[in-house]
Amino acid sequence: MSAAKPTRVRFLMLWLVFIGTVINYVDRANLSVAVPLLKHEFSLGPVEIGVLFSAYSWTYVLANIPGGWIVDRFGSRVMYALALLFWSTFTVLQGFAGRFATIFGLRLGVGVAEAPTFPINNRVVSIWFAQRERGSATSFYLVGQYIGMAALTPGLYWIEHAFGWRAIFWATGLAGVVWAGVWYLLYRDPEACRWVNEAELRHIRTGGALVGDAKDAAASHSFPWRKLAIVFRNRQIIAICVGKFASLSSLYFFLTWFPSYLISERHMTVLKAGSASAVPFVAASIGVLAGGALSDWLLRRGASVGTARKTPIITGLLLVPTMTLALLTNTNWVVIAIMSFAFFAQGVASASWSLIGDIAPKSMIGFTGGAVNFAGNLSGIVTPIAIGFILRETGSFGWALGLISLFAVLGALSYTFLLGEVKRIEIDDDADMPPSGAAARSA
Repeated sequence: MSAAKPTRVRFLMLWLVFIGTVINYVDRANLSVAVPLLKHEFSLGPVEIGVLFSAYSWTYVLANIPGGWIVDRFGSRVMYALALLFWSTFTVLQGFAGRFATIFGLRLGVGVAEAPTFPINNRVVSIWFAQRERGSATSFYLVGQYIGMAALTPGLYWIEHAFGWRAIFWATGLAGVVWAGVWYLLYRDPEACRWVNEAELRHIRTGGALVGDAKDAAASHSFPWRKLAIVFRNRQIIAICVGKFASLSSLYFFLTWFPSYLISERHMTVLKAGSASAVPFVAASIGVLAGGALSDWLLRRGASVGTARKTPIITGLLLVPTMTLALLTNTNWVVIAIMSFAFFAQGVASASWSLIGDIAPKSMIGFTGGAVNFAGNLSGIVTPIAIGFILRETGSFGWALGLISLFAVLGALSYTFLLGEVKRIEIDDDADMPPSGAAARSA
């Protein structure tokens, strides 16, 4: 057995995470496809649309920290299956909504149910992949955020054109219900998986994967309120939270207002907007893969973990403001090219999840991921509503693009000057404060 060739079961688990992430983001963004028709049926103005876009994030943000703790306590298999089942059911029900309040309430439900998903994704990669593979593995599942929308957005617009906006929610919700069953049947943690051999386990253990560590360390703990305070006082966590907010602000623009931008500001038809809006998501997919590959390449070349992780993130954030160049042209294909490059840059900057895997305490991988996701996804509340107010007051997306660009620059500054040295946070499970030493001094 020790001489056997390592199995590659970790890549099967990564594919499961990838497809789950595709469904996750399609169910976040399907409302943006429906809004051009839905707003007329419900008589919604820009601010009301912004509030509706943000509804998901209100509960998603609040549920992230308890969601991450639940993942640490009860593991990935059951929690992801339940999350998929519940958010997909809420998605199907949106297709039956008869008024604004109903669809708003169902979006709140989707937010609660999706809260454990990215802490689970981060946990799966942390326990299945060695550190030098983690950047590429993280970028692979993150690309599901974008490639799913790139591949499926034209189809969603066709469904809307042929069957109405309600059919979008029925189709995407049913896909998630099916995938919940597939996940539960196939996913296992390394120590519980009968398909993985000892050679693969040895490969990921010696490479720094947290096989068994996260579950064993978290199993006996109640909700760690005092450790939550410790985590949020840590300089590394604060810096990543600010950077995450900045990066996700541009992502939420593309997930919410971008189709409306193409239709109302660029005067495209619904079907043309469907095809055009897919192009930036393809570019972002390439950016995610490029950022992860660059990070792992730098590690293999001997760069420090901090340099390898921060370089693509900072570079990407500094390139996001190129979206404001769209204000200088009236040619639609040039606008799409500019937006595609800016979204490519956002994709490059999305590598922060691998950074979280490098610094999170071993007993709190899901919890730390949930805490960072909580702070970062506040942008899902701020950005859509702020853009709604900007549109109401100015009638143009110009200041909205400027706001997103400002957030991106602030995020780059946070990673550059606030983050400091990248090291795992060491927390003494028998004490209320971290142990003395270098990790504690980073707080």
